[in-house]
Amino acid sequence: MLHLAWPVILAEIGWITMGIVDTIMVGPLGPAAIGAVGTGSTMFFAVIVLGMGTLLALDTFVAQSYGAGRIDECHRWLFAGLQLGVVLSVVLVVIGLGGAAALALAGIHPDVLVLLQPYLRALLWSVPPLLAYTVFRRYLQAMNAVRPITVVLITANLINAAGNWVFVYGHLGAPAFGAIGSAYATLVGRIYLACGLLGVILYRERERPSGLHDVPFAIDLARMWALVRLGFPAALQVALEVGVFAAAGALAARITPVALAGHQIVLNIASFVFMVPFGLGSAAAVRVGQAVGRRDPHGVRLAGGAALGLAVAFALVMSTAFVAAPRPFLRIFTVDPALLQLGATLLLLCAAFQPFDGLQTVTTGALRGLGDTRTPVALNLAGHWLIGLPVAYWLCFSRGWGVAGLWVGLALGLMLIGLTLLGVWTTRTRDLPALHAIPN
Repeated sequence: MLHLAWPVILAEIGWITMGIVDTIMVGPLGPAAIGAVGTGSTMFFAVIVLGMGTLLALDTFVAQSYGAGRIDECHRWLFAGLQLGVVLSVVLVVIGLGGAAALALAGIHPDVLVLLQPYLRALLWSVPPLLAYTVFRRYLQAMNAVRPITVVLITANLINAAGNWVFVYGHLGAPAFGAIGSAYATLVGRIYLACGLLGVILYRERERPSGLHDVPFAIDLARMWALVRLGFPAALQVALEVGVFAAAGALAARITPVALAGHQIVLNIASFVFMVPFGLGSAAAVRVGQAVGRRDPHGVRLAGGAALGLAVAFALVMSTAFVAAPRPFLRIFTVDPALLQLGATLLLLCAAFQPFDGLQTVTTGALRGLGDTRTPVALNLAGHWLIGLPVAYWLCFSRGWGVAGLWVGLALGLMLIGLTLLGVWTTRTRDLPALHAIPN
């Protein structure tokens, strides 16, 4: 599990680091810029996750085909994923532009709104390359080719950081775009991501021919629909989770710029840490899917159990660090005394749900390897939106707890989801019937 998971984890960290670097780079511009970039990134992800989440189905189809020794099927799923990505790009850009226009009605603080809307509009140009990168990455990852993904993401982060330096502050003769410049830097980085992984695929095919050029790139509506049928519930699950944090950010924006900035800083820290169990969940989906392709029930249980144990162990270490020494994490983003004090309180709440977040993330990935993407959707809807967010709103505005009340509600939802999904995985794998790969 570690052999496959550590490059995947580094890849996930590399992906989330782009947004964190954007937030750090605009930090000197003040709390309104921090809040606008952090909130814009979260809202963008709440939209793009519908596409990226749908394409998670490639984990299942490509991994099961690879486990069964059908490399030609892996190629066909790659092409179907690219075709679906084109359709999803058009839909998601339209949704994103509508959402950006509607932000004026959300009651967001004026100092934040004036930066947030143009930042989000600029970021929407990165939807097509980001979905292409997602297809290439899921294809390579499901075939155990994970190290090239890590290399491309590391170099993409260097490009993004340099782009922030140029576009935000106006170096090398470029205009100083301020907070919006970080969106331009991210766009350049994401174009590089897509082109980089395409180059990896073409290079691998030249070095070790596997018949990629023998598979026609014809429109395959049946496979596209199969991806949607399996992947859309996975997209909904991720959207429900990301969306509840985006909703909490919108609620925090109704308080003060300081409250929003504190929320976004701690959310960046939590999102960075979350990439470790998320990477383990992706690795679990691949290994469970490959075991299903081999019709190996024992391998299914071992893959899921290894990922769960690693995720919980890591979460306990990070919870201890958040409680014992919160300020070093916060000082990466700010030296503002008010933000440091608020952030320390929110990190304590973040520490409380780390193990449960690890449980729900890994079990979701493992169930995806089995072909079950619907159970996590139902549990995320109930835990986050029917319980967690209403409690968060009540504590924040009715009880006067402020942004801390939002995080208490979020923590409650994650705890309920994590424990319930663990029970589902245990029940599903206790007595596995004869395994069959999902039909093409």
